[in-house]
Parts: sequence; structure tokens; C-alpha cells
Amino acid sequence: MIIVTGGAGFIGSNILAGLEDSGEVNLVAVDTQNAAIQNISKRKLKHFIEPHELFQFCEKNRKEIRAIIHMGATSSTLVNDASLFFKNNYSYSLKIWETCSKLELPLIYASSAATYGNGTIGFDDKTSIRSLSKFKPLNLYGRSKHLFDRKIIQKIDRGHQAPPQWVGLKFFNVYGPNEYHKGNQRSVVATAFPDAISGKPIKLFKSYNPRFSDGGQLRDFIWVGDCVKIILWLLKNPKVNGIFNVGTGQARTFYELAESMFLALGMDINIEYIDMPYTLRSKYQYFTEAKINRLTEAGYNQKLTPIEQGIMTYIQEYLIKTDPYR
Repeated sequence: MIIVTGGAGFIGSNILAGLEDSGEVNLVAVDTQNAAIQNISKRKLKHFIEPHELFQFCEKNRKEIRAIIHMGATSSTLVNDASLFFKNNYSYSLKIWETCSKLELPLIYASSAATYGNGTIGFDDKTSIRSLSKFKPLNLYGRSKHLFDRKIIQKIDRGHQAPPQWVGLKFFNVYGPNEYHKGNQRSVVATAFPDAISGKPIKLFKSYNPRFSDGGQLRDFIWVGDCVKIILWLLKNPKVNGIFNVGTGQARTFYELAESMFLALGMDINIEYIDMPYTLRSKYQYFTEAKINRLTEAGYNQKLTPIEQGIMTYIQEYLIKTDPYR
């Protein structure tokens, strides 16, 4: 069996779909009963269990479990409950790490590009304690993910028992099907699509940095299908360990993203630049770009999807459909 926590979430549900497409039949989703269950309505799951049931389940089925893919987390960057982040993103993740170490189960877990903070010191996924200590995340979500990364590297450096394979993935700006439940945490593509399809302008934030034009802010946008391919590759390469960036390695502007959306819709470009909320201005990232050389040096060589292709697929195969779920 392969267990995916956060299985009804955005990336988790896509991982389950990818595993199923690759021929895996014994799949276990871990999530809450009030999660976005529609995301996994097409999956043929062996089990669906709640987060608090995971550890007893692992003990009982230890000989049947092939790996745990841990995507479950409190992910909203707008939540201000530090105890919630500590409980869900640190303590629960640490318990999964200890369980995988004890039962000798491979573990692939979600970190985040939010750990890099405002990006002033770059986006290099070196995993030494010294390099990690320099990062200053801008929100509680990023801090909770960073805290766990640092704890793991500390354990590794001190020679503590570890899972036979352990990989942390720092996801950059992921977009694709099954993100519809995320509200204002959805990708710009999903958020802007209803306006674009109805003939209204896509709304993008104005720039408050003289080095960037309106719409010229840069992000590393990655198609969720590429994230899934990387995870499937990791499962087939159990000797690969470490924390890796998951992005395309090429930053693109929000204008280019909007342009790609209108191209996919066969419509003229129609953009309106709006004021950024004052509370976001001091925390806004104007540039993110994953350094992916460590992942390629580890052996991953599949072509990554440019936004023109990814957005075309997203819109034509999902967003304009009556059933947009994967």
C-alpha cells in the first residue's frame, strides 16, 4: 500500500490519480471527513482513514505499506493561529517521521517555497543547518514548514534513525485541477478563470516596487502534473534523499500567465491592475525562481511544462468542463 496524507487536498488528490494511472491499486487516503471529498470521488481507494487513525493503521499494516507521501497540512497563509500550525505542520509531521523511521517506511513530505521568505537570500535548496538558518519565512505557514525541515536535518546530522528514504519537496507556485476548494489560496489561473470566461478583465495586483512593472512580478509556476511525475520518480529511486525544490527553474510574469489564459480561451487580452491590500505589501514576494540543479543532479531529467502548455491543458481539459475534477 501507498499512503497519501492530505489525500483529498489539491496536490494529494493529484498524487493519488497519478499513482492510480501508473498501475498502483492499493492506495490509502488520509484526510478529514469534511475535506474536499469530491477531489477523490473518481479514485478506487483501498482505505480512507482520518489523520488520528494513521499511526495505529501503520502499526497494524506495517508489512503491507510501501511508502507514506505526506501532503497533509494547514496551508492557508492567512491563518494566524500559531498553535494550529505547530500541531498540524510540525508535531504531526514529526510523528509521521518517527513512525516511518521505526517501521522502516520511505517518506516523501511536502515542504514549501514559503520557507525562503522574501527571497533576498535566494532560492537554493542546500540542506545544511547553516544554510537553513538563514531563511526567514514571512508567515506562520512558512515558519512551520521551515521548523520541520530544520528539525529533520538536525536529526540527520546527529545520526538519528531515519526512514530508509526521506525526501522533502519545496513546492513553488503549483496550479492545476482539484484546487477549487482552496478559496483565496487558489492559483491565479483558477481564481481569474470565471472573470476571463465571462468577458471580464483578469485582475492582477499593481506593483509597489519600482523594479517591477504592473504585472511584471515574477513567479515560478509549476503544473501539478510535473509535481506528481517527480514523486513517482522518487518512489522508483529509493536511494535519493534530501530536500529539493519543485519548480520549473524559470520565473514567469503574471502578465505572461494572463496572456496564456486568454490564448487558451481564444480571447483578446483583458487585464485590470488593482491595488494590493495594504497588509500584504510588506510581505509580498516580487520574484521566486526555484533552483532545480540538485534535483536534476539526483537524476530527474523529465521535461517540465511551460505555462503556455500547462494553462492550455488546465483550461481546455478541466476548467471549461462540466466536471473539472481529475
